Amino acid sequence: MKLPVGDLERSAAFYRAALVEGMGWSEYDAEGAPSFGPEGAEDLILVAGGPLRPTIHLAIAATDFAQVEGFHREGLAAGGRDNGGPGPRLQYSPGYHGAFLLDPDGHNVEAVWHAPVENR
Repeated sequence: MKLPVGDLERSAAFYRAALVEGMGWSEYDAEGAPSFGPEGAEDLILVAGGPLRPTIHLAIAATDFAQVEGFHREGLAAGGRDNGGPGPRLQYSPGYHGAFLLDPDGHNVEAVWHAPVENR
């Protein structure tokens, strides 16, 4: 996904912290644009020319609860704004755990992990 951002350096710093440092993703260079994804995949490419309006909700799949916590902790440290701390969100579905941050452009970015639930 290409995401137009208002300040490329500021947004790259936020996503680098939340996704690379917090979740263990990799950073790539997509023709000069910072991009991020799990090993071997470019899932998010930041491009100048934004910010995108209206704002969007971007959900990032985590592999465990530690990634959800890391996303939130590192993203906050890099200037993200809290929009819901790490924890269960059973109103969405059994086993649903997430954390929410507002990125530098005000997008609601979520790390979500679906814990195994017996007898679903």
